[in-house]
Amino acid sequence: MSERPSPEQLKEFGASVPQLVPWKRFRKAEEVAPVIAFLASKPASYVTVAQYTMGGEWKRESAAAQDVDRTWDGRERTMKDTRRKERRAMTKHMTGTRKEWLSARLELLEAEKELTRRSDELARRRQELPWVRIEKEYRFETDEGSASLADLFRGRSQLLVYHFMFGPDYTAGCPSCSAIADGFGGFVVHLANHDVMLSAVSRAPLAKLQEYKRRMGWTFPWASSLGSDFNFDFNVSFTEEQQREEAVEYNYRRGGHAMDVTPVLEAGGEGPVAELAAMAGTDAVTYTRERPGMSAFALEDGVVYHAYSAYARGLDGLWGMYQWLDRAPKGRNETGVWWRRHDEYDKG
Repeated sequence: MSERPSPEQLKEFGASVPQLVPWKRFRKAEEVAPVIAFLASKPASYVTVAQYTMGGEWKRESAAAQDVDRTWDGRERTMKDTRRKERRAMTKHMTGTRKEWLSARLELLEAEKELTRRSDELARRRQELPWVRIEKEYRFETDEGSASLADLFRGRSQLLVYHFMFGPDYTAGCPSCSAIADGFGGFVVHLANHDVMLSAVSRAPLAKLQEYKRRMGWTFPWASSLGSDFNFDFNVSFTEEQQREEAVEYNYRRGGHAMDVTPVLEAGGEGPVAELAAMAGTDAVTYTRERPGMSAFALEDGVVYHAYSAYARGLDGLWGMYQWLDRAPKGRNETGVWWRRHDEYDKG
């Protein structure tokens, strides 16, 4: 360890090379260069200053003063102060040894396996639900022209519909639905080659859907149900009268939803629902007449059956972004609407 320089030498060194912090270990050439330039104009004794500064260690002045050090300007620095500073610099999150981490991880793994087994069981129960025959003739507008519900299967025996929030009065699709739909393009081809067709359905006119689809760069099928009862029958669109009378039934119950008109109005045009509505180019009341969901259908012998529908948090598993965030060190780490459409992040 190098001999401790005088406070005066350290003070001059620190003032001459302000970007250098005393006791820092220098590893980059651009960090060492100012030191060399400074020493070139100084007596050889100043080499001690550089050695001490770059050495990163403190020399105890006596056995009786082991808990005392001095800063470059001569002020006392106690080891307690140093330890306190080190604690402040460390993470607030619980830390541990690799052995402790592994023990906790194995315990968590058992819980994850149990969740997987439970999820497998729930999937089986979904498939065991009774099918309900679709009696009504729904019509849709698609890129290929007018189509029936059976036509949306496109030769497959199973159809998955994402009820995308894009009402007739919206100027753009719901940002949340858009974040979910960003993941469709990658796996829609895999589903199509496993006897499953995936299609989005919204009430906005087809021309609006096509324009927004081009903007987003999406290629999955998207049909307009405008003029059809499809969205209303599957509880993802509601009338103004239903809103006024608080008769909206969503996610298999009436009322109690964050998107119901009463809590939206009570929020006074503020909050996440109002923010999402503005991003869709409409007001909160109009925005919430549409709701997100997904429905599954089966086609056998020319007959379409309704097999399953999910809404609200039941869609979490389809939102790929959140599946990754739930595994990130800080989780979802959100206090409001932070996401944007994928072409809007660079716009500020």
